[in-house]
Amino acid sequence: MTSPTYADITTIPRIEHKEAMRIAAVESDKFAAALRDLHSGDWGKPTACALWDVHAVAAHIVGSAAGQASVPEFVRQVRRGKPLIAEIGGQYWWDGMNELQVRERTASSPEQLMAEWDKIAPKAIDARTKLPRPIAKLPLLNLPAPVGRQPVAYLFDVGFTRDVWMHRIDIVRAAGTGLDVDAAHDGRLIADIVAEWAGTHGKPFSLTLTGPAGGSYRAGEGGETIEIDAVEFCSVLSGRGEATGLLGHPLPL
Repeated sequence: MTSPTYADITTIPRIEHKEAMRIAAVESDKFAAALRDLHSGDWGKPTACALWDVHAVAAHIVGSAAGQASVPEFVRQVRRGKPLIAEIGGQYWWDGMNELQVRERTASSPEQLMAEWDKIAPKAIDARTKLPRPIAKLPLLNLPAPVGRQPVAYLFDVGFTRDVWMHRIDIVRAAGTGLDVDAAHDGRLIADIVAEWAGTHGKPFSLTLTGPAGGSYRAGEGGETIEIDAVEFCSVLSGRGEATGLLGHPLPL
């Protein structure tokens, strides 16, 4: 059996703004396709997200896009969501915001959610694309460990896209529909996640990610040897699976 050729983790280029927006547009289309693949009975199925079924996950993503597309809407969601944080046992301002997005779309039919996504997603990407770079560079985000203090661009360039991607996985897994994963798009997102994850813990490892979006990565010499499906790797880091060893170092997605 041929040993894998590992890419040094330091050689993985991080996703910057222009590439991030291209990736966001592709992920937007993939998310829309995942929603269209759902059958009527799939929307009520439970997901890996506690208390959220498929309909709620979709409502969150649609509502999040609405906030990205409009500064006043984003501010409204933050303010209206603040009282919900304690009610749902949340910790952060976005917990209440996310809950508001779901509650406000509880009565939306699947067709209405899909129509809203088709309308608002391009506007969200356009707004993210045009976000002034001086604002994007401001270190205003104080995120949970191990991410910590980050510039606005961390959320608007890659964070929102990772959220759509991970929740697309949640929806597809819950419904049992086909998962559209490829090396060029999903593999690039996952490689960027690997690079960030490696930087958060700083320990040596050899990592083999299997599947269409997989790859082999190494940091330093020696360390833990890990082989896992690429999508499952991200799921575990996000707290959606059982973590052991270095996989116990989380990365919120």
